[in-house]
Amino acid sequence: MSKDYEPRLFRDDAAVRHIGEGLLGRTLSREWTHEAHLAACLWIIAERPDIVPECDLPDIIRGFNESVGGVNDDTQGYHETITQSYIRGVRLYLERTSETSLAESVNGLLQAPEGSRDWPLRFFSSERLFSVPARRGWIEPDLAPLPQVRARRI
Repeated sequence: MSKDYEPRLFRDDAAVRHIGEGLLGRTLSREWTHEAHLAACLWIIAERPDIVPECDLPDIIRGFNESVGGVNDDTQGYHETITQSYIRGVRLYLERTSETSLAESVNGLLQAPEGSRDWPLRFFSSERLFSVPARRGWIEPDLAPLPQVRARRI
């Protein structure tokens, strides 16, 4: 997997919290990028024990998409398999990181394999990952199993 893209890093913990709180409050605009998705997920895991990402993020993201005029259908908007794969990736990254600040953790994730835009394609073929069933619900990988998370940090 080649990485010809440099992620946009976060300057401080407040910038990460802004993304997470903006997602929950539905106040973000063009800030809802790949980096923002991962920052919000890590923030939720690290600082919002009242939210279980695997269960709660689907409706949070769907609601956010709709609040900004987006559509969640067979071709756009929320994607279950990608979301659940990245939640697993964030948890895997957190298992091995020793970063102490929120921004350092998010920036480390964005530069780690699990933060790469193509990370799910290590486990799923493009055809399978970008299928309607994968968007609408969880499907198992067809290339390799996703790594297991040892313990939950919530």
